[in-house]
Amino acid sequence: MSDLTKKLLGLPPSAEGAGSVSSDARGEPGAPAPTPETVDLSGATGVGLHDAVLSGWFQNATDEVFRGIPIGPDDTVVDVGCGDGGASLFCARRGAHVTVVDIDPQVIAAIGGKLAEIIPHAYATHVSDANPLPLADAVASRVLCTEVLEHVDDPDQLLAELVRIGKPGARYLLSVPDALQENLQKHVAPPSYFQKPNHVRIIEREQFARMVTRAGLVIEEHTQYGFFWSIWWALFWACKVDLDKPDHPALNHWTEAWRAILALPQGTQLKQQLDQFMPKSQIIVARKP
Repeated sequence: MSDLTKKLLGLPPSAEGAGSVSSDARGEPGAPAPTPETVDLSGATGVGLHDAVLSGWFQNATDEVFRGIPIGPDDTVVDVGCGDGGASLFCARRGAHVTVVDIDPQVIAAIGGKLAEIIPHAYATHVSDANPLPLADAVASRVLCTEVLEHVDDPDQLLAELVRIGKPGARYLLSVPDALQENLQKHVAPPSYFQKPNHVRIIEREQFARMVTRAGLVIEEHTQYGFFWSIWWALFWACKVDLDKPDHPALNHWTEAWRAILALPQGTQLKQQLDQFMPKSQIIVARKP
């Protein structure tokens, strides 16, 4: 994920090289923030977090990193393309053993320091492009790989590695940018958005499902979220603001408009309908037989 995602929402930073494994390179603020207690809830950050929680991310009451994937002390979590590690930190706070993998040494050093504070004797870090993953077979009960497959040269190879490291019955949280909004970005984003080390492919919804099942996983849910961020990103490119401080009336007005929409009596239903139409990302929850 990009530096903008780091600043706004605290999940993985960008891939820094060809064929790299790191969550979404041109930034998807559409990926959720760590937890309500660890982020500034003002502006786009707060609206994005609220939107993400409504979509099923970071369910504190049930300890689910995403709905259908509960995390507890008996779990061994591997987060491939972890970046800033919002999901990893959520899992660490639930007492799981957490292993993080990313191609960027600085990213790994930063998330390693955070994990050391939470679970000093129950984490591991690896600098790797995941080809192959530097892990033994069948070590993980939970495997996370969000906004990565659109970057790598061979997504089938990466999926095979993810399946290899999962225990029988392991649960998987996988996500990629949705094709409709990616085609929208083609009209407004700079050419580098679709060049290495950023996105090298657009993955259709049916294609994503085929990739996951071909790897040997059983899909339990295939859903979408993030209409808010699809529009936000289109506006971001047009506004030409600083990546580190994306402050502009158009962005701010859209953020407040979405906040007001969610507050409507039918706001959640409208969000769900728009998320299905043009989500920022598609998500698959799967299981290894």
